[in-house]
Amino acid sequence: MSSTASKGRVLVLYAHPCPESFNAAVHEVVVETLTKSGWEVDDCDLNVEGFQPVLTMEDRRGYHDEPANIEPVREYVERLQAADALVMVFPVWNFGYPAILKGFLDRIFLPGVSFKLKDGKVRPGLTNIKKLYACTTYGGTRWRAMMNGDPPRKCVTRPVWYACGMPKKKYIACYDMNRNEEPKLKEHLERVRREMEMM
Repeated sequence: MSSTASKGRVLVLYAHPCPESFNAAVHEVVVETLTKSGWEVDDCDLNVEGFQPVLTMEDRRGYHDEPANIEPVREYVERLQAADALVMVFPVWNFGYPAILKGFLDRIFLPGVSFKLKDGKVRPGLTNIKKLYACTTYGGTRWRAMMNGDPPRKCVTRPVWYACGMPKKKYIACYDMNRNEEPKLKEHLERVRREMEMM
């Protein structure tokens, strides 16, 4: 336990199923560094927790029924609303989120949670989030990601960022994982560590 004064509560949203993966190493560095830096860390490993990502027929039909819409996922909504910062750790697969993370956004970023309607206009609902970071990995190069529109970068830095009230944001990506060797991977882990220390 760090003796540093608390910086607040951070939700670390982790979405990779394999403990031997490089993403697991990134996740470990994120949690360890934030804890040492004085954050109260809520470490949400979606796979370990058995999060169910599918938006069912019942969920969809009740999607706009506030506040009853949060009942099936109340625990996760409360964890998100209790956070002062959000750090997403995930791999980019097929130029998108892993299904379990996409399902989290579909099921938890609900009307009345991530957005509110005011005078017919959408307004951010997660303004408790003051810092938004994403730590990602890509199999391909940055150029290849750009040629495909880089949807996960845009989703984090646009709609998720807006839902959080446009807080400080940072997108920390490691590209070309299909060819990266040990020195490059270590360099990236150090970059993640530095960014978490400064958060």
